[in-house]
Amino acid sequence: MQRKFLTNLGLLLFLNLLIKPIWIFGIDLTVQRNVGVGAYGFYFVILNFSFLFNIILDLGITNFNNRNIAQHNHLLNKHFSGILVLKLLLGLTYVVIAFVGAYILHYNAAQFRLLGWLAFNQFLLSFILYLRSNISGFMMFKTDSVLSVLDRVLMILFCGVLLWGHVTSSSFRIEWFVYSQTAAYSITAALAFLIVVKKARFRKLNWNWPFFLMIMKQSMPFALLVLLMTFYNRLDPVMLEYLLPKEIGNEQVGIYASGFRLLDAANMIAYLFGVLLVPIFSKMLKKRQPIEHMLKLSFTLIITLAVIVGFGLFFYSYELMDLLYDTHIQASTNVFRLLIPAFIAVSTTYIFGTLLTANGNLKQLNIIAFSGLVINLILNYLLIPVYLATGSAISSLVTQFAMAILQVMMVQRVFKFKVNYRYLLTLLAFLVGVITFNLVSKMFVIHWGFLPEQKLWAGNFGLMLLACVILAVILRLWSFGSMMKILREDR
Repeated sequence: MQRKFLTNLGLLLFLNLLIKPIWIFGIDLTVQRNVGVGAYGFYFVILNFSFLFNIILDLGITNFNNRNIAQHNHLLNKHFSGILVLKLLLGLTYVVIAFVGAYILHYNAAQFRLLGWLAFNQFLLSFILYLRSNISGFMMFKTDSVLSVLDRVLMILFCGVLLWGHVTSSSFRIEWFVYSQTAAYSITAALAFLIVVKKARFRKLNWNWPFFLMIMKQSMPFALLVLLMTFYNRLDPVMLEYLLPKEIGNEQVGIYASGFRLLDAANMIAYLFGVLLVPIFSKMLKKRQPIEHMLKLSFTLIITLAVIVGFGLFFYSYELMDLLYDTHIQASTNVFRLLIPAFIAVSTTYIFGTLLTANGNLKQLNIIAFSGLVINLILNYLLIPVYLATGSAISSLVTQFAMAILQVMMVQRVFKFKVNYRYLLTLLAFLVGVITFNLVSKMFVIHWGFLPEQKLWAGNFGLMLLACVILAVILRLWSFGSMMKILREDR
């Protein structure tokens, strides 16, 4: 199973690291520059508002289904038709509730129009994730890896034509960005549907109300968990707009979005670990196989990367914001510097939270997630009126680390693993080493001959990254010999 994890993780990371940076820095960033901070902030608020009701689209069905199909493959034929009808009903309910919520918040006509498209996009994305949960449940990780980037590849093509193809005489509008997402999600959903239909031997839709109730009852703990996590992860921009005067609300949301973008991109790497580990942990637990080695392998890989990224981007936050943006550079830096260390906490939760999910410890996870929501709400109410977007970043950082610590403690309480003090000291030594390398690289300016004067920091940044990787190898956190042994023997 470790071999399956490593080989498919390699493919998944390769495809996503190939495509996602082009999307983030080539398309998403260019769109924000073209439409401006205010217009992008307008879009970002409504996008996060649409996320708040996402749970209605799914009710935890995707997470429940991923675990269930991984443990019982034969249930796909039995469940697919009924769940398909249920997803359509939930999609209609989601749209109605989202529009009622927007009406209560006094959204204007422009906001309602954009919300309509974004709500449809959320339905398509939820449908894609459900279809992919069946594919990964069958351990078809290569197919799932391709589907994980297909929508972004299509968006790059569509937005690239609109941005640089000279197909229109007017300036790029934020609505075109949303329409491109709609087209890309539609094509991806259609392809994923054809793959799952072939596997499920689907013939017709099946209206079965008792089945709907049974599925919703079993998936409800997953639904509550997703709802709570969505709120404490996505509430910050909505609260910024709600708590601040309208004249500065959208601007502060745009600044928060500028700092949040790289964290969101980094979080996708941690999410990929979770995608693979849910079915793997579920199958191992069902077969009563020991999971300690898989837990240690996956956590070591992600936490080493997270520490390098989290502290590296923290120390070089101003240089990166100056490279990416033309306005509000210092404000974006202040937000980003507080947000990016949260990648370490998020990476931890994607490993330990995934194990708890696979083991069925939903009650404990929901209590932890509810605590995170309370922490996030209180801190946002206290900090946003005083520190604006920076206050929201502080709230997010504290919340994510609180969630990570509580989940690690819960895993130890449930599984009672023997504490490996040598391993913990190795991680501590690596952490200290990474911080030291960053401090040293910032203190000395090296005149790299191939870099212009204003970009000299890039050479120091690259040297720091190389030193961190070498340290990880020396401390045997990244042991290529051990990985090759797993690839050769664990068949």
